[in-house]
Amino acid sequence: MNWETILATVVTAVCALIGTYMSNRKQTAVMEFRLKLLEEKVGRHNNLEGRTIKLETEMNEVFERLSKG
Repeated sequence: MNWETILATVVTAVCALIGTYMSNRKQTAVMEFRLKLLEEKVGRHNNLEGRTIKLETEMNEVFERLSKG
């Protein structure tokens, strides 16, 4: 093997590693962004669920009062 072949192989390997690193970094950023959006949606859903439970409890109290009085 001559030095040119070795150098070309090393340069190719370094470029492949850099490309893989950059691609993985971008994918990680996209996944983090999507996870953040999903967490916000889950938070809104949980808030709605809590409000619904509170409303159901209040409505049951109102029905009980109406049926007694």
